Amino acid sequence: MNSTNSDQETSLTAVDIALEPDATMLEHASAANARLRSVYPTGFALDEAHHPHITMLQRFVRTADLDRVYAAANTVLASEKPATWKLTAIKYYYIPSPPDGLAGIVIEPTDDLIRLQQRLIDAIAPYTEKSGTVAAFASTEQGRDIQQLLIDYVANFVPNSSGTKFNPHVTVGVGTQTYLDQMLAESFAAFTFSPAGASVYQLGTYGTAQKKLHTVPFAP
Repeated sequence: MNSTNSDQETSLTAVDIALEPDATMLEHASAANARLRSVYPTGFALDEAHHPHITMLQRFVRTADLDRVYAAANTVLASEKPATWKLTAIKYYYIPSPPDGLAGIVIEPTDDLIRLQQRLIDAIAPYTEKSGTVAAFASTEQGRDIQQLLIDYVANFVPNSSGTKFNPHVTVGVGTQTYLDQMLAESFAAFTFSPAGASVYQLGTYGTAQKKLHTVPFAP
C-alpha cells in the first residue's frame, strides 16, 4: 500500500493497553495526586480524562487495525486471570522532564506481569509502527500538549520499558523535580492490591490514559 508520510502519520494511534487498579490502589493514587496538585496546581487531576492505570504496553498502531488490536488483547487477557494476582506497591518514582517530573507509584514486577506483557507485545506486533507524531495522541490543544519526551517514550517502549526493563507503575501526577526528590526520600508504606479490569486507551499529555477506546473482557 502506497501512502505519503503525512497520511501514514495521521493514520496512527498511540495506544496504552492497561490494567485497571482496584479501590485500594485508587485510594493511594488519589491521595498522592491531591498532594502533588496542592504544590503544583497546574498539574493534572486523576479523572475521566486521566484514568489511573497500570501500563502493560504502549505502541503506535495503525488506526485501521484498532479492531484487530482489541481482539488480540481480548484473546490474551481471556487466558489470564489478573484479578487473582496480588501485586505490591513498593515506592514512588518519577520520569524527569526538567524542571518537572511525572510521578508514579511503582509496582514490584512479577512473573505474571512480565509474561502478560510479552504476550501482548507478540499479539499486537503485526499492527504496530515504530513511531508517530502528535497526531496519534488524544489532545485538547491541537497537539501542543503532547511532549516530544512522550513520543520518544512510546516509540521506544519496546525494548526500553519491556521485559527485564519493565517498570509497572500507576502515574499519580506532576511536580517539580525538587519536590519529587523530597517525596522519594520519604519512607513509603508498601501495600498490596489487585487488578480490577483492563482497557485499551489512547494516550494523552504526559502519557495519561486520556481516551478509553475499548474495555477488555476480564475473567474473574
